[in-house]
Amino acid sequence: MNGALSTVTIVAALVLAAWYLLRAALDRAPSRFDLLAMAVFGALVTVLVVVAVVGLFDGSRPQETGTFAGYLITTVGFAPTALVLAKMEPTRWGNLILGIGCLILPVLVLRLQQIASVTGA
Repeated sequence: MNGALSTVTIVAALVLAAWYLLRAALDRAPSRFDLLAMAVFGALVTVLVVVAVVGLFDGSRPQETGTFAGYLITTVGFAPTALVLAKMEPTRWGNLILGIGCLILPVLVLRLQQIASVTGA
């Protein structure tokens, strides 16, 4: 796992989570900017996952490759799922969905780092 890219992803997720949760607390529906920000964040997460998949083929695989693959699939699918659910809910709850999604993604990234660090992947 790329340390700098993981850190950028985690920080971006936490900043976005604070933004979305603040907007939900202010009773605001997701704006185009909110949805676009989540789409851009989803692209960042996709880059992180692609880098991790490429790292699987350099010879240093994690001991729990199946678990690692499961976390990769969950991580890459989480942001788009939250985005679709938020678009379906055009009230303050849409921002809450985005905020909770952004709070869960750092946990997934940290877990990927933990699994990869067992073998130095």
